[in-house]
Amino acid sequence: MRTREEQQNLDLVLEMFEAVLRPLNADAVDKYISPDYIQHSALAEPGRESLKSYLRVISKQHPDATQDMKRCFVDGDHVILHYHVRPDPGDVGFVVVDIFRVEDGMIVEHWDVLQDIVTDGPNPNPVC
Repeated sequence: MRTREEQQNLDLVLEMFEAVLRPLNADAVDKYISPDYIQHSALAEPGRESLKSYLRVISKQHPDATQDMKRCFVDGDHVILHYHVRPDPGDVGFVVVDIFRVEDGMIVEHWDVLQDIVTDGPNPNPVC
């Protein structure tokens, strides 16, 4: 059972996913991401402005990218998303686990883990 705070944190991050990450919409970042945002991803430079720049580049490189949510979890001020990214149609893509820390109704910190999808590996169980 989630606390009221956990549900609010989960709702915030899921709303951000739909408004920012799924459409790769840099213009919506300020509504969800704190100005003091701490970025731990190896794919993006630190800070909120760098996140917006990264989203703009990715959206131009992969205008037909899709992100399909598989599951989400919340534990106090941390929200975890597990989703499947396909940069282009027909691409098997990769799996992402994003970890967000929420404080005062804003996302203040982010970590991610990425895994390529292997189609010819020994394990028949999907990674997403």
